[in-house]
Amino acid sequence: MKSKLFFLLLSLIFYNFCKAQTAPGFKELLDSAMVRDADLKGQLAKNKLTGLDQHKLKDIYLPTLEVSGMAGYLNATTRLISPELNLQPFLEIPEGKYNNNINVSGFSGLAKADAKMLLYSGGKVKYLSKALGEKKLSEDVLLEKTADEVAAVISRAYDQLALVHQSKKVLDEGKRRLDANRKTADKALGYGLITPYDHKKIELAQATLDAKVAEYEGKKELLLTQLEVLTGISKERLRLIDPVLAALALNTPGKTIEDRAEVRALNHGINASGYKIKAEQTWWIPKVQLMASTAYMGLYGARVKSSDNIIPAIPAINYPGRKLDWRPTNLNVFPVFMGGIGFKWEIFDGREGKHAIEKARIDQELLQNQKYDALRKLTLNQANNQSNYDIANAQIALKKKQKEVAGNALVQAEKEFRYGMTKSTQLIEAENDLEMAELDYQNAIFNQRRAAIEVMRSTQELDISKLY
Repeated sequence: MKSKLFFLLLSLIFYNFCKAQTAPGFKELLDSAMVRDADLKGQLAKNKLTGLDQHKLKDIYLPTLEVSGMAGYLNATTRLISPELNLQPFLEIPEGKYNNNINVSGFSGLAKADAKMLLYSGGKVKYLSKALGEKKLSEDVLLEKTADEVAAVISRAYDQLALVHQSKKVLDEGKRRLDANRKTADKALGYGLITPYDHKKIELAQATLDAKVAEYEGKKELLLTQLEVLTGISKERLRLIDPVLAALALNTPGKTIEDRAEVRALNHGINASGYKIKAEQTWWIPKVQLMASTAYMGLYGARVKSSDNIIPAIPAINYPGRKLDWRPTNLNVFPVFMGGIGFKWEIFDGREGKHAIEKARIDQELLQNQKYDALRKLTLNQANNQSNYDIANAQIALKKKQKEVAGNALVQAEKEFRYGMTKSTQLIEAENDLEMAELDYQNAIFNQRRAAIEVMRSTQELDISKLY
């Protein structure tokens, strides 16, 4: 058993070591960013609240049981005024009124249990449940939009890192050529074929190139920090990434503007507002409820007494009368039970229901206006993105041609400089032209990829598998 545990631990350590030595792929970067993105986390939390609302609405038909109790001291006095007891002709009793105060005191106790259960809501719960379902679908769709935004951010940072890598390769190649030309310049200076000024020009070009290399190293470090913050992956692994820029080819769109997440979310919102209207229209339908209750009432250490005689004095027999003074051990009533079906019918609610219906209709109208405005803006956005994509493709062809021309010009300038037919100034200009043309070509590819991704996002067709 110990040997198996040791082998498992060793395997885990080896796996983590190998993973630490492996460059993360784009999918790993994206998955890590999705987990850490604050907007996605916030939307998922809102989805949980909507799910709780759905469960709460379903549970409205569950019975509720409420138990209550009370204990305290009771002291109550009742004043009773009535005609005097008249026992004539058997006894001689003076005529008058019976005027007495009856006092009840003692420690009281009360316990009660109430059970309620909704049987029929007039259809309101059904429509509200459908409205919440549409709201949940709307929130799920918006998650797609946020996920696409996260993918676009990570893709841009990844392509920027690739652009920096390609730029560094261009600069390294230029540095290699300048080093070779420096050796030629050293010989030419020794033979007196060039002036010291021309020789210094090449040294200045080398220093300028070193400064550009340092600048691109700073940009690379900034991009690595950005990716580390977005994904949580260490810089040590991120430094192992060696991405390459390549133009993206787009297929014919299979979707339309209507498939955009914003439009689909608004459609679900409009459907939800329609159900909300139907729910509010049920205000006048009676609601039916099942009810049952049981109670216990008790009085302990009680005393019931009267201020005057409850049996009047009878002078004829010399009877002085008698007051009430009763001390029962306890009095209790149990069970007090009630059960049945009740209903509530709002025949007139002060136009509150009508106002709620109008408000729900206005909310639906606002959503319809938002959808109309979104469709117009998204249509213009799609056209703009497609135009940018076409321009970016044309720029790639142009920059590629410029790079070929600059490369041929540098080859010619190097030959002429080697044979002393031209000065170092022309050579450096040709070197700078090629360097700029190669960097412009890489930037054109970067811009084309950005335009292609935006075209895919225009119809909610961003497919990560086509990017890397």
